[in-house]
Amino acid sequence: MDDTPRSAPTALLRLRVAASAADFTRSCDARTGSLLAALAAARPAGRVLELGTGVGEGTAWLLSGMDRAARLTTVELDAGVQATAREELSADPRVTFVTADAGRWLEEYSGDPFDLVFADTWPGKFTHLERALDLVAPGGTYLIDDLTPQPDWPESHAAAVTRLLAELDAHPDFRSVRLAWSSGLVIAVRGAPGGHER
Repeated sequence: MDDTPRSAPTALLRLRVAASAADFTRSCDARTGSLLAALAAARPAGRVLELGTGVGEGTAWLLSGMDRAARLTTVELDAGVQATAREELSADPRVTFVTADAGRWLEEYSGDPFDLVFADTWPGKFTHLERALDLVAPGGTYLIDDLTPQPDWPESHAAAVTRLLAELDAHPDFRSVRLAWSSGLVIAVRGAPGGHER
């Protein structure tokens, strides 16, 4: 089966050109993007959080799946990188761009939980994991990518991924599924309080 996405956000090509010009190589894979769109589409009027805007490729995929009542908050430390996403996507009233350290933002955020959290940067994944999981609403989904080993990983990174996977597998409030697909994903769904037993 060919798993190449059959459709893509209209802004995606322009974002890819901008990413190439800026030598930005950390955007999500198109297959991951198509999954983001599907997960967003499953949440009518959903609240979505993206940690790590980058140039906005994941943002564009999320917006392509969201309905008109859904809302997306996307957080990025690098204002220069995020500027590309703002230029292409800020006219969409469903998205709010935040330029901040994602770890600090997680620590300070006091609003409502989210139906979908996509953690595509270090905070919310390798640091501040529990805080990110706390922000997932009951029945909501937490998604991470870039877990398949790569030749350019720092020496300690494989061990960090192993610890992360173990934490998610053991978490009492979430059911996690590992996907050896795209860049290596984990989907974790928060159960309703008292909803399942291990």
